[in-house]
Amino acid sequence: MWGPKLLHLARLVGASLLASATLAAVQTVDGQGWDAATRNNFYTQDQGTRLIPWSWMSALEQADGTLFMADSLSRYGYLPNPDSSPAGLPVGFMVARSGVDEPSLGMNCAACHTRQIEYGGKSYRIDGGPSLADLGAFWSDLDAAVGRTLDDPAKFTAFAKSALGAEWSDKKQETLRIKVKAWYAPFHAISDGGLPKPEHDRPWGKGRLDAVGMILNRIAGLSIGEPEDGHIIASNIVRADAAVRPPFLWNSAIQNRTQWPGFAENGNDLLALSRNLGQVYGVFGVFRPKKDDSHPIGYDYLGDNSANFDGLAALESDVHALEPPKWPWAVDEKLAAEGEKIFNWTTAQGGCVECHGIKPLADGNWLTPVTPIAQIRTDAKELLNLGRNVDTGVMTGAFIPFLGQPLKKVDKAVSVLGLSVRGAVLQHYFPDVRMDPNLRRLLMSLHQSLDVVIETLDPKLKAEVMKDLDALKGAYPIPGVGAPPAPGYEARVMQGIWAAAPYLHNGSVPSLAELLKPSDNRVGTFKVGPAYDPAAVGLAVEQPTSSTTLSTTGCENPTSGDSHCGHDFGVTLSDDQKKALLEYLKTL
Repeated sequence: MWGPKLLHLARLVGASLLASATLAAVQTVDGQGWDAATRNNFYTQDQGTRLIPWSWMSALEQADGTLFMADSLSRYGYLPNPDSSPAGLPVGFMVARSGVDEPSLGMNCAACHTRQIEYGGKSYRIDGGPSLADLGAFWSDLDAAVGRTLDDPAKFTAFAKSALGAEWSDKKQETLRIKVKAWYAPFHAISDGGLPKPEHDRPWGKGRLDAVGMILNRIAGLSIGEPEDGHIIASNIVRADAAVRPPFLWNSAIQNRTQWPGFAENGNDLLALSRNLGQVYGVFGVFRPKKDDSHPIGYDYLGDNSANFDGLAALESDVHALEPPKWPWAVDEKLAAEGEKIFNWTTAQGGCVECHGIKPLADGNWLTPVTPIAQIRTDAKELLNLGRNVDTGVMTGAFIPFLGQPLKKVDKAVSVLGLSVRGAVLQHYFPDVRMDPNLRRLLMSLHQSLDVVIETLDPKLKAEVMKDLDALKGAYPIPGVGAPPAPGYEARVMQGIWAAAPYLHNGSVPSLAELLKPSDNRVGTFKVGPAYDPAAVGLAVEQPTSSTTLSTTGCENPTSGDSHCGHDFGVTLSDDQKKALLEYLKTL
């Protein structure tokens, strides 16, 4: 008779074999620059997220009694990876075995940045494309599954026997219960307070998530509270209700700014590490800073930090090599040539190049303009949410001398995030640097004195000093230190845009053809799934394998988080001109 663990293993292997059979019909899109080894690394590289111990996840059940991992999470839209180890994990999931007490399930960027589209009976895998997975449903269901297990003694006993296997005993089961409850407390706090609730909010749904909102929740809500409170500050956790479509990753390494509002400086290895470190914090990474005057920046940001810096560097190397996908079907070259002319018209004429053309910078990166919200008029929910204040907890007073101001007791959540990332990166690059506490206090005093002195200077001299300080910041780029752009959203280049539906930052428009209609004429409801429409360049109207429907608002409610209002550029082009422009966009 098979034991519980062996039965679970057999069921997971069966799920993996089914996934392999499904993937056999999938083909990768040409032109992306990756070989099989690079692709596999991107799908499986540990970046330091620690979601849940793997033995627990393998034993956990859904409400109907089937294993939580029974379908390799395909019910949430995650894509099969037949080369996963252990078997049965989808793309972007892995089991971390180093740096943890026991093997732990983690996620990386591939889970949200790998796309699959379906057309003509074929499936096409697009690496770095925006996923159509439903992270919100996965997150919520995992929270509910663990809660049910803890609340039902019989269910917990079955769970414990499966998770512990031959090592099970009453005593070890009770120890396991204590561990699961300790894991569940912060996970449930952020799930209950941060995830939109179907009864009064719109869930994120497939292809959308409020990543920035949940990153801020995890940093401010789960990381900077007092140790005796489990590091939790429940009042800092708010509803993450500004869902956006994950951006595509090709060319992201050479943008000079990133994140939809463009608030994150970008364009070199240091800034990339900072950008990716914030992502680790957001998707179940462990981060608990501690005040420590022996560090030049006054805090230990790495002592309790699960980030895998080598893994992040490897993933960023993969992204550097990633190229935009090539359109896999025939193109009308003559029509596309006409469309290229239209693309290069001015914005007033209906062209795209002024905002979306490639603009090389002196350092080899590309300028990513941020279009002010007053001009683009798209949904402003994410911008509004970025202004939230939080209790800074154990990080009150934290700062990096000469490169920022100390955090106040109540300060911007984005400032807490920026300092959490900057501090960890600096400590990673200079791990052995220590400072006498008296010298650190002198450094802080000099910093404060410098601010006072600068304010007393005449305007001309003050401008020169500030210019020198800006040059210092430029020589040692620290994310978030530079002047932020005016509130708006980034206008990315159009290479590979055909593979990134739905459109606008919040995924509220199903196709490029629909985006070229005036806001008031765009569809208010559409199905979200992998079925593709080459003519419309975006999601097909019918989605045979998906039951997800997105209902949007129009310009009457431009801060709902779901508004399809704005970006009324190119809408006055004739039907023939629009057709030509779409044909050209397929070639980028």
